[in-house]
Amino acid sequence: MAHVSDLIADDIEQYLKQHEHKSLLRFITCGSVDDGKSTVIGRLLYESKMLFEDQLAAIEADSRKWGTQGGEIDFALLVDGLAAEREQGITIDVAYRFFSTDRRKFIVADTPGHEQYTRNMITGASTADVAVILIDARKGVLTQTRRHSYLVSLIGIRKVVLAINKMDLVGYSEQTFRDIEEQYRAFARQIGLTDITAIPLSALRGDNMLQHSDSTPWYRGPTLMGFLETVEIEESAQQAGDFRLPVQWVNRPNLDFRGFAGTIASGVIRPDDRVRVLPSGRESRVARIVTADGDLSQAVAGQSVTLTLADEIDISRGDVICKAEAPAEVADQFECTIVWMAEDALLPGRPYLLKIGTSTVSATITEPKYKVNVNTLEHLAAKKLELNEIGVCNLALDRPVPFDAYGANRDTGGFILIDRMTNSTVGAGMLHFALRRAHNIHLQPVDVNKEARALQKGQKPAVLWFTGLSGAGKSTIANLVEKKLHALGRHTYLLDGDNVRHGLNKDLGFTEADRVENIRRVAEVARLMADAGLIVMTAFISPFRAERELARSLLAEGEFIEIHVDTPLEIAEERDVKGLYKKARRGELLNFTGIDSPYEPPEAPELRVNTAQTTAEQAADAVVAKLRELRFID
Repeated sequence: MAHVSDLIADDIEQYLKQHEHKSLLRFITCGSVDDGKSTVIGRLLYESKMLFEDQLAAIEADSRKWGTQGGEIDFALLVDGLAAEREQGITIDVAYRFFSTDRRKFIVADTPGHEQYTRNMITGASTADVAVILIDARKGVLTQTRRHSYLVSLIGIRKVVLAINKMDLVGYSEQTFRDIEEQYRAFARQIGLTDITAIPLSALRGDNMLQHSDSTPWYRGPTLMGFLETVEIEESAQQAGDFRLPVQWVNRPNLDFRGFAGTIASGVIRPDDRVRVLPSGRESRVARIVTADGDLSQAVAGQSVTLTLADEIDISRGDVICKAEAPAEVADQFECTIVWMAEDALLPGRPYLLKIGTSTVSATITEPKYKVNVNTLEHLAAKKLELNEIGVCNLALDRPVPFDAYGANRDTGGFILIDRMTNSTVGAGMLHFALRRAHNIHLQPVDVNKEARALQKGQKPAVLWFTGLSGAGKSTIANLVEKKLHALGRHTYLLDGDNVRHGLNKDLGFTEADRVENIRRVAEVARLMADAGLIVMTAFISPFRAERELARSLLAEGEFIEIHVDTPLEIAEERDVKGLYKKARRGELLNFTGIDSPYEPPEAPELRVNTAQTTAEQAADAVVAKLRELRFID
């Protein structure tokens, strides 16, 4: 085979053709701070001749300005692209670099070593096939080494290169190398890492990077580049797995064609194979495997295809097509591991969007079991997860989804959590297994439904959700509204914050997590009461938009009426009927809304009443008028 540079010069089309059909390996480098991760990648880029002349000139200039090698090329600067990284000599963000050799293409992620950048490291590892874990030969296995190895194991990477770097600084000692290797393997067995290849390196000098070094005659294993070029990649394992095709979209260009398009997550499919569509469970047979380049006789993991089926089956985005003899599981409650990536803590009961494969559903964390100290692997009790923390939790979805355990299939077992208000990714997770209750608990069909109950009462059910600061007048207005509705012959019920805390929620305090759970329970009770055909009023501060949106999502379209009792803090504090603001100001009452806990006002409530400008009676009349306008009452 001609060398890459010769092909580029002589036959660019042949070069591009060869390049197109090379396999692609994704790998990450991780480890402790200042152990040479960026230098390793820089050396690989340099030695694989993936740098242009202007890049070489720039790196030589930067090496004189920022470098740590006395004027020689500082290979780390090829990767540490941010000014803050160069100034501090550390890696902060995930740096992705592409390079190739005659044998293979590579995408490498240089991930941060610092603990506060755990989420960055998880991001880089999420698609990797191999982890290169760097160890400074002078320091051996450190806490950060163990932490990154645990994260590598958690994310599902099974092939590890133990790159013991800076061997030149320990005189290329075989004993030092063997001691570190033995110590690391003993730890790795505890977290399930067994496929480990240890390589002695000096990235700065190039020892055992591309060529075997004369300085380590005692080492007979592969060079780093030799390993990366020949290691079996994930594609092979994916193709050996059970067939999974998450449906991305339904391809319907005309009345005569209906196909189901997506990227095959695992396995192999052929025409005539019997398939099952989940979660519906309907079965059919593959008629054609369609691509832009024509029909295929076989399709494998990693290929984007459109399948047509022999039977008309209702399939939509988010469904998963499996082979009938080996289907995925379907459930709506799971045990999972979550890596939290947001500044605001994960709170049990708070609703999030969960994206798994091509499906997006509503999700809540029902119970954190424990969080993991990633430095010691110790399990710690937890009521919530903070930024960069990792915990094992129970997870509940609003509807069943097809899935595999993450250990069996990263594509159908991994998920992300999305904030419903900002649409930002706040967490990443791995499904372990479905909870038994997900299979044992089913909705019981009833003959008398909500419509029948409402018809008997001669009204439309609704939930009037009064929200506002303490002292705003929510309970007073809600009580007046109920009296007016009762006089009109309507069937009502008032759920008041103080009253509920004497019974249903007396076990809850006033931490942020407890307040979220308080509103979640109230929302569920309000839903049941609306299902009974009642007009329900709830008078709660309910300070967080996310929980109010959860309450809205539980009800039918138009049944949730949000009423913002909009009273300025200074006026609410002046009233202070219960003396709560005074206690909060003195520091005797913690987590008090408006003082040391936030209130998120509604952005688009159905009704806003300002009690600084209207009386409680006038506000109640406005609510009743709104119900008439919306045709809940005559």
